[in-house]
Amino acid sequence: MTSHPILRRSLLGLALAAAALGVQAQGDKPIRLLVGFPPGGASDSVARVLAEKLQVLLKQQVIVENRPGVGGRIAAQAVKNAAPDGLTYMVAPNATFVFQHLTYPVSVLGYDMTTDFSSVAQINSYPMAMVVNAGVGVKTAKEYVAWLKANPDKGTFGTAGQGGDTHFNGLQFAKVAGVKMTVVPYRGNGPLVTDLVGGQILTGNMVAGDALQHVKSGKLTYIGVFAPKRSPLLPDVPTLAEQGFDTGGDNGWMGLWGPARLPKAELERMQGALKHVLAQPEVKELMMNRLAQVADYRSGEEADRQLKAELAHWGPVIKASGFTPAQ
Repeated sequence: MTSHPILRRSLLGLALAAAALGVQAQGDKPIRLLVGFPPGGASDSVARVLAEKLQVLLKQQVIVENRPGVGGRIAAQAVKNAAPDGLTYMVAPNATFVFQHLTYPVSVLGYDMTTDFSSVAQINSYPMAMVVNAGVGVKTAKEYVAWLKANPDKGTFGTAGQGGDTHFNGLQFAKVAGVKMTVVPYRGNGPLVTDLVGGQILTGNMVAGDALQHVKSGKLTYIGVFAPKRSPLLPDVPTLAEQGFDTGGDNGWMGLWGPARLPKAELERMQGALKHVLAQPEVKELMMNRLAQVADYRSGEEADRQLKAELAHWGPVIKASGFTPAQ
């Protein structure tokens, strides 16, 4: 059977890329991509896209391993304790490092984000949104605030864990809007979306893409995004700031981290592979259309600089909130 010329070119491109990266099949030891949230959420979806593409490029099995719980902390602890051999990494949102670091002492976390990890790369960026069950009957932030004031007993919002960006964006929104809201932490956006659709909870702050299919079906409604300007991925969804409720929030992003002291050869191997995968048109299209995310490769050094800027921004906000997490 004669293969299609486009397929031949695609396979040839992968082969040449693998040769350029100097990668070889490495026995039966797989690379693990740990995810600190259950299947079905944004981090899990991205990890599975990467795993599928990376194992072709690296000629090595790549598996996704879910370690859900406490805002990604369980997965982070596992990566911190893993051998720096290039076989264990974590796909995680920036919030896992920024907000966990700002709200918990190292003695509780079991790791120090500044010393216990190797930053490999930033993977993507995406809008964060406030989402409501369509049965609430509101379309805008002002309508939502009016509804909250008329129904103060329903002022709860779900988040993927406690003490993250969606948590503090929600508290900031309540403060600016002059309403009382209480957070309900979930083990991930997957379970949160399920409860939102089912009406067990009526409001959720989350990665916008996790609610996209249900917004399209009319079951959920975007109230607004937490960012200074509208996302090109959701151009018709206004920011909360432009509606008069500026929380100081911004887009989220995900990165890939390994354990500290990751050898330079392994670090550069994975960086090269990620850069190639995230430049593939089909990956860009999938992330944009199915996940409402932008494939956005940046080096580990750039990711570290972004984390430091976010720590400086959110530190005073969290301190002023008086937030004390349940440990």
